[in-house]
Order: sequence, then C-alpha cells, then structure tokens
Amino acid sequence: MNAPSPTHALLAHKALQHVSHAWDSSILAQLHDYIAMPAKSPAFDPQWSSHGWLDKVLLHAATWIEDQKITGLTLEMVRLPGRTPVLLFEVQATRAASNETILLYGHMDKQPEFDGWRADLGPWTPKIVGDKLYGRGSADDGYAVYASIAAIAALKAQNIPHPRMVGLIETCEESGSGDLLPYIDALRARLGEVALVICLDSGAGNYDQLWLTTSLRGMASGVLKVEVLTEGVHSGDASGLVPSSFRIMRQVLDRLEDSQTGRLLPQSFHCDIPPERIGQAQDTARILGDLVHQRFPWAHHQCDGSAVFTLPTTQDPTEALLNRTWRPTLSVTGAEGLPALKDAGNVLRPYTAFKLSLRLPPLVDAASAVQEMKTLLEDNAPYQARVTFEHQGGATGWNAPSLAPWLTQALHSASHDHFGAPCGFIGQGGTIPLMNMLSQGFPNAQMVVCGVLGPQSNAHGPNEFLHLPYARKLTAAMAQVMAALP
Repeated sequence: MNAPSPTHALLAHKALQHVSHAWDSSILAQLHDYIAMPAKSPAFDPQWSSHGWLDKVLLHAATWIEDQKITGLTLEMVRLPGRTPVLLFEVQATRAASNETILLYGHMDKQPEFDGWRADLGPWTPKIVGDKLYGRGSADDGYAVYASIAAIAALKAQNIPHPRMVGLIETCEESGSGDLLPYIDALRARLGEVALVICLDSGAGNYDQLWLTTSLRGMASGVLKVEVLTEGVHSGDASGLVPSSFRIMRQVLDRLEDSQTGRLLPQSFHCDIPPERIGQAQDTARILGDLVHQRFPWAHHQCDGSAVFTLPTTQDPTEALLNRTWRPTLSVTGAEGLPALKDAGNVLRPYTAFKLSLRLPPLVDAASAVQEMKTLLEDNAPYQARVTFEHQGGATGWNAPSLAPWLTQALHSASHDHFGAPCGFIGQGGTIPLMNMLSQGFPNAQMVVCGVLGPQSNAHGPNEFLHLPYARKLTAAMAQVMAALP
C-alpha cells in the first residue's frame, strides 16, 4: 500500500534522533543495571519482599525518570499492603481543554533464570553482541518504562501539545498480574478518562516493520500431582503390582489432550475465530511465510549426512499463526518427583507432579476453564490414586477492539516513517491480564499493544535479547502515535 500522508505535527526523523540519543546516552546503561538485578516475579521468588529486588528495580527506574526533568511529570511508588509495588507517573496535559488520558503500561518483574544459556551469556549478566542486548528481562519487558519516558520526552522536545499521560508499571505480571486489579481499583480515579492505552509488552513478527497485537490468549496454570505410595520402594519388588504414577499421569492427561495431535479435547476450551482475525492471519502469513516457524531454535540430528530438524505441528503459515493465537494448547513447564538422571536408582517413585500451562483462546473464560480442568483431571482417578490439581494462576484472554480510523492512519504512518513498510497485525500466544481488565474498565479506549519480542528474542527462555535498532524505532513510533491522538 502507499504510505499514508502524515496527519500530525511531529517530525519523524527528529523524534528518532531524540529517542536514539536517549537510548545511547542513558537507557542502555539503565538496562545493564536492570538485567543484573534478579527481580524475579513472586511466583518464582516467594521471599520477594525480604529480598527487595522488585522495589530496587522500580526505584532504579524512578531515579532515572526524575533525572530526565520532564516538565509536568510527577511520580510515586505505590504499595498496597501485602501486594507487590507499582510505579505510577503522571505528565500534565499541555493540550487545551483536554480531559483524556493516555495510559502507558509495562512491568519490571522477571521470569526465572532457566538453563541452556550460551557459555558467554547469562540471565543476570548484561552483554551486547552486535545489535542485541542479552539478559533476562531486557525485552520482557524492562525496557518499556524507559521507552515510554523517552517517547514523552520526544514530544516535549518538539513542543507537541499532548493530553494527560499516566504510566503504570507493575511487578507481578509474570505471576499472572494477581496484584494488578486491586491497584487499578485503588487508582481508578487517578487514571482518569483513558482514551488510549499503550502496552509495550508484546511481540513482533519480524524486525522490519511496526507490529500491532490484535489478540492475546488466556491462561490457566497449576500443578497436577499423582500419588500412589507414601515413600519410594524397590522397583523390582513393586513394579507390576504398584501402578506407576507416571503411567497414571499419562492417562489423566489423555482426558485433556489428544497426544497424537495436541488438540485439547473439551470443546468448551475452544471458540469460534472471528473472520477478521482469520483474514489478518492470512495477510500476516503472506508477509512472514516460513519465518512463522523458522524463528524457533529447532533441535536437529544427522541422518545420512544431512541435518534433520524437528518439524512444527503445521508448516502452513496461516494455520501456524492461528494455532499459536486462537487455539488452546497444553504445555508441561516443570516436573517434580523425578530425580536427576545421575541420582535415579531402581526405585518406583511415590508420586509424579507436573506444572501445567494451558493457553486458552482469547474469548474463553479462564475461571470456567480452570474449574472444568480440575474436575476433568481429578475425578475417577485410575486405581483410586490420589490425583490433585492445584490452580496457581490464570487470566482470560483479550481480543482487541476495532481500530479508529485515526489510529489506523497513525500506525501505518509511523511504520512507514521508521521502517519503510506498513504496520503489520498479529495475534500473540502470550497473556497480558491487564488488557482484558482495561477493556472492561475503559470500553471506549483505543488499544495499542506492541513490543520487541521478535524472532529468536526468546523471552522466558535462555539467551533472551532486546533488538536495539528495533527498540529505538519502536520508541519513536510510539511518540508519533501519541501525537496523533485527536
């Protein structure tokens, strides 16, 4: 398509120069410090309060924000009793008679270390290699608060009139944002009349254009445990008589998932995919092609002198996009009761426990799915074994509202100005509980959900990186979108 003509006064090249200077002069140094802090989310650090890392990363960001001396900006750390802290900043409106608010969202809590990092990298060891900054939380999504402030500063640098802007940075997102709703309720009056939400905690189909997230899956997670004995016994003595907890686990999971295809069996876990989303998936498939599945680090082996790679569930790009955004999928993300291989003797184990992560389509209610999941897994256990499912977190997904014409124009203009290509539209398989909360609380707000998690960026896994050229351009693009709010 042809590049839309700009409808705002912000000069794109000057905005990019301004944010690039901010990135190079101070944001990179801030992110180095941030990566070095093991600010794990509460689900992965039960002693988060005494360890203090969540407070430290917010205070570190707050100090930097204050140093930017942005006119009309105030900030504070907000703490509800027993809750993880949030950072709240506000920038006064400079647009006459404006009672609207732009809400900027990010989080600073992190996933745990995980193993498999390259020998020269580590989760808490920041390192720039080429145009990538490696380290846990770099892209997911410690950069967001810094990018938000840099975008605001770019508006100020060109004296662009703007509405009131509020930033909400939480520290519980990677644990399902369980503390967020109480904060939204407590701060609702201070959030104001939200007209535009910008959430910098999502993905990108490639690094060649701006990408808008059109949907997010929901999630239900918990621990499924199968117990058959009170203690381990000699496998030669007991096997064949005492049923294996692992075999019972397999049978129970077969109630939930077809192990041949990966399809979730309960029909209530599925939903009809809106035609608009199917059409967008087809358009995105034409842009990305095989990159949809080639972006992952597939295991491979040698066969007759050639490398043979693990195959995806489908090589049809459209179906691949829909599988990871609009269809439910079960993953086992952890296990207990299984000794390390070097410690495994001839013992029939007393129990097996799996951490389950069930991604739900955007339109499926998570609470209902959790209850059905618990009943399905626990009832009528084989051999009357003790089978329990302990729910540990969940959130209903999100389907973006229709875009206003001004926002469509602004997104395409910003993408053309900084990438030379139109904005792409893509659903994401991850979960951001805030978006569903905000859509319910502010049904008339426009939603811009985007981020830097493009190919191989590997949030949550080893070798997570932030693609620096993309981050700079995304920051400038968000400044343009904010300037375009009617």
